[in-house]
Amino acid sequence: MLQPSATATPTTPQTARLFAIGQQCRLAIATMLTSVSSSHLGCSYSIIDILVTLYHAVIDLDAIKKQRPSRDYVILSKGHAASGLYAALASVDLIPRTMLSNYHQGFLGGHPTRMPAHGVEASTGSLGHGLSIAVGMALAAQHDALPSRFFVIVGDGECQEGSIWEAITMAVRLKLDNLTVIVDYNNLQGLDRSDDIATEPLDGKFKAFGCTVTHVDGHDHQALANNFGAPRTPQRPRVIIAHTTKAKGVPFMEDKLAWHYKSCKPEEYALVQKLLEDA
Repeated sequence: MLQPSATATPTTPQTARLFAIGQQCRLAIATMLTSVSSSHLGCSYSIIDILVTLYHAVIDLDAIKKQRPSRDYVILSKGHAASGLYAALASVDLIPRTMLSNYHQGFLGGHPTRMPAHGVEASTGSLGHGLSIAVGMALAAQHDALPSRFFVIVGDGECQEGSIWEAITMAVRLKLDNLTVIVDYNNLQGLDRSDDIATEPLDGKFKAFGCTVTHVDGHDHQALANNFGAPRTPQRPRVIIAHTTKAKGVPFMEDKLAWHYKSCKPEEYALVQKLLEDA
């Protein structure tokens, strides 16, 4: 598997803006999770730059707000990172920011529940199912000749689910070039390094199934935007392997397995808050 490049530092007004939004989202995630002693901070941090780039630099938000059938869709298949999705949706006002304080108390559950008007396009959390849902939606859009794009975020550990490969087989067979699978490749799943559990290279598997595959630094907003906005490969689904770091943005948490399930203690939350506000 190719290794990620060093994360680019903000060098333009656009990337500086996205970086700042990402830091704000990370603080919102920590606040949500700490308030209810919940976990999955690490995997929410690893995808937040992907989500921020999609919602702030790629997707037509007005189409979502007006619920146009031709809108683009983001589906978080790795639903345990729901706090990252909620923070990103709140950053573009698809979810009221005040609603984040109701995490685990209202309809912002630990896994997403479908709320299209708020940008949550599918109920997910059973690993591997989100991609199957997206394949059906992409097929319907193709049938109706809609220009919609479908961006599905899956985990590298999630790719050990057989349903992922059943969905990919169908996507290739149906020539769904409106489908983009984004793999959050942070190389840490619930109990071990992903590479130590599934030793075969993911890019080779996806290519063997018939997808086009690219690699990108999952924390480089400009590189992500360029990949998400790239022209489709006709009649072939696309896979973007985003090399990320678990708990990216907080050095004492980064690339540590514990932050898959661990919740912040009050003193840890205070340190996270200071680090993110000073960044």
